Amino acid sequence: MTNEVKDLIAALRDGSLTLEEVAQRFRDRSWPRTAPQRPTSYMELAAAANRDPDPDVPGSFDEVVGAYDRGEITRAQYRVLAQAVAEAIGLKHKGRE
Repeated sequence: MTNEVKDLIAALRDGSLTLEEVAQRFRDRSWPRTAPQRPTSYMELAAAANRDPDPDVPGSFDEVVGAYDRGEITRAQYRVLAQAVAEAIGLKHKGRE
């Protein structure tokens, strides 16, 4: 199974794509939601506090964060890619899919 986000980060690392090319691909792609629903009661909040964190979602922004945490991309690259993802998500929320 291929993972587009991991493949793009690998291409950035090996120099086959530039940072701007990867950022543009990030702007153009669809990003899955990863945030869990917010608790609506004290009991739900307490239960959520006791759960383990949700696993990373393949093909999501979790992959970018993981690459940064592992030192696979620099802070400057992370900022550019995070901005590209924010732009992609923002455009979709405004109904410009």
